[in-house]
Amino acid sequence: MHRAVILLVDDEPNVTAGLRRTLARQSYEVLTAPSGREALETLSERDVDLIISDESMPGMTGTELLSRVCELHPDTIRMLLTGHASLDGAIRAINEGQVFRFLTKPCSDLDLVTSVRQGLQLRELARKSRALLREYRRQASVLSSLEAQSPGISSIETDEDGAIVLDD
Repeated sequence: MHRAVILLVDDEPNVTAGLRRTLARQSYEVLTAPSGREALETLSERDVDLIISDESMPGMTGTELLSRVCELHPDTIRMLLTGHASLDGAIRAINEGQVFRFLTKPCSDLDLVTSVRQGLQLRELARKSRALLREYRRQASVLSSLEAQSPGISSIETDEDGAIVLDD
């Protein structure tokens, strides 16, 4: 079983320490970065399932970071944490970084854990969906090849009740 990897990005060590404590109780592997630049370095070295970034950081805002993460690591679920929530900021984060969740500081342990759990579930569903799509495409290709070799082989005749009609 894969142990989920969470990356916390905040320039305030007390915030990341508190979030880390809350998430560590959930048996996740929790990584931290004090800046957007260091977060991108971590992401280049590690597969991260979910990232939670503060919005207000020197050098690179959380929205800018999550926008880059969206481009470079689209499968990583992105969440934004801010102490200064605004509608414009939320809209920008959603549009530019395609954030899954927008949380405000202080964030309750329950909201944090629930949001992370839901984000990880979304990531798993997306992974399974991509696998099913690959399998569907593979099967469609095989069926197309069979049909090319033996025209009509994939045709199934059914009656008005939907039962398959077999020739005698």
